[in-house]
Amino acid sequence: MFKKVSASVLAGVMAISLTACGSSTATATATAKSTAAGTTSDVADSITLWTYPIGNWGNEESVKTLTDQFTADTGIKVTVEYLTYSDGDDKVNTALAAGEGPDLIMEGPERLVANWGAKGYMVDLSDIMDDTDKSEIYSSVLSACQDSTGAVYEYPLVMTAHCMAVNVDAFKAAGADKYLDLTTHTWTTKDFEDAMAAMSSYYSGETIGAVYCAGQGGDQGTRALVNNLYGGTFTNAEHTEYTWDSAENVKAITELYNMDGINFDSSLVGGDEISLFYNETLKVAFCWNIAQQLNPNSADTGTGKTINGQEIAFMSFPSETGESKLCGGIWGFGVFDNKDDSKIAAAKQFISYVCDSEHTVDAVKTANYFSVRDSAHGTDLSNIWADNETMQEYSVLMQYLGDYYQVTTGWAEARTAWWNMLQEVGTGADIQTTVTKYAAQANEAAKG
Repeated sequence: MFKKVSASVLAGVMAISLTACGSSTATATATAKSTAAGTTSDVADSITLWTYPIGNWGNEESVKTLTDQFTADTGIKVTVEYLTYSDGDDKVNTALAAGEGPDLIMEGPERLVANWGAKGYMVDLSDIMDDTDKSEIYSSVLSACQDSTGAVYEYPLVMTAHCMAVNVDAFKAAGADKYLDLTTHTWTTKDFEDAMAAMSSYYSGETIGAVYCAGQGGDQGTRALVNNLYGGTFTNAEHTEYTWDSAENVKAITELYNMDGINFDSSLVGGDEISLFYNETLKVAFCWNIAQQLNPNSADTGTGKTINGQEIAFMSFPSETGESKLCGGIWGFGVFDNKDDSKIAAAKQFISYVCDSEHTVDAVKTANYFSVRDSAHGTDLSNIWADNETMQEYSVLMQYLGDYYQVTTGWAEARTAWWNMLQEVGTGADIQTTVTKYAAQANEAAKG
């Protein structure tokens, strides 16, 4: 099912087990690809990897299984440091400023390409991405991992579509479940409006959903909510200008501000919202994806259930047609240019081993996301999740992936402007004036 969706749809969107076969052909080829590109034949015997919490790539036990196998097969030891999104960027930037960056890092193009790559910190990985790799990786994903010159600063591994979620039991109690299509997991703007009216009437005085804006955490949810309600965009197609001050987006923000049951909350970021949704304080969540659906609040209490066992359903963001443009996540590996060719060669060998061999199956499963390709060096990746009903069901959203605009210049400043804008709107400030002011700040940053 997913192979069919991904192959036919993903190319047009997003302007965008461990099987211990230590001496296998694929592993040998991955090793050869990493060293034949010309960096050096001297490969370091140890490297450092820093990873953000991307599924179970943030779990030491899970990652150790992968790195131990890599070490056994190659002799290269991998020391891993686990970052958080609250202070990970600061740690990386501090290390880079001191000339002490890690050899490898796992994250997305907004950091590896648009930030550290653009600043000259990253190694071009084009030499370990041959024509076969380029044909196997979805073109929309590959384009997001390159800069304007074609330099590849991220070798992608997995991707997903971000979405929202609803407490189905709560919706049923309020008679609002009739507005949910739990087959397609889509709804229209009018469905959402009618559902929120029914929910706020039934749960009088309670906050049904929060437009969280204490910081950037989970901001992909608030952006997608606003952009989809009336067909707005966050940037232009060329990724040179921020367009969130459009009439469509101003209309959406105004409606959300005036909507009963929806509260602009400057005390919450996305993770806080998820916790409140999980404990049933909130009835909808705007910060959701497959990792949350598989394990809500990372509580290990079962798939798709709240703390008291109520049913959670993932939903696409509402739009006028019911077909939204969802924010996508792409995650993979980049190599920092620490001026040590032997470390760079070893890091590239790790990437080829994890992203382009039979071991890719386990690397993808560790992330709990979807592969960015249907095959990797002869290994079929299209049926990785054939035995997982939730993953199969969630794949219906992948056809709605929108433009990967997170690579727009000035992205870090734009994210700050976005949540500052939502905070100010929440205080009752004039919406048009406020939106215009902060979009202008983002566009000033986009000029470089």
